[in-house]
Amino acid sequence: MVDTRVSRSKRLIFLAITGCLLVIADQVTKFLVISRISLNGAIELIPGVADLVHARNPGAAFGMMAGSAWEFRSLFFILVSVAALVIIAAVVAFSKDIDSYLLLAYSLFFGGALGNLVDRIQFGEVIDFLDLHWGDFHWPAFNVADSALSVGAILFVFHLLLKR
Repeated sequence: MVDTRVSRSKRLIFLAITGCLLVIADQVTKFLVISRISLNGAIELIPGVADLVHARNPGAAFGMMAGSAWEFRSLFFILVSVAALVIIAAVVAFSKDIDSYLLLAYSLFFGGALGNLVDRIQFGEVIDFLDLHWGDFHWPAFNVADSALSVGAILFVFHLLLKR
């Protein structure tokens, strides 16, 4: 457990460092994919299970809002991402009781949101590259930032369950 007496600045430093490391990992992997795989191209990693792809997602999770007008969609997702980053930083800074699960969860949310925000600002959409499938089941392609958001959500749920 994180000592709740840890200063606000130390919590924010942890948030910032974790966020920056995630953005670096996310952007480096996306750069490698963009530079080595043509758009909509794929490289089989594990036959019948996993491929490296170069996919673009103009929408949110699972392609939600992908069909909306570009200007609305871009502005909406950029504003939502910035608001999420501000809210996460404020919660970390001003929470009186924050344990290690929660601090790490918020840091993963922060880094994931920031990684995808960089894509939205740079490309107007998010670069995805991990494609998992099994038989007829096909999971939507995702990236390092999406993975951080997912792990952050799992830790957040653990925090809620353990706190009870």
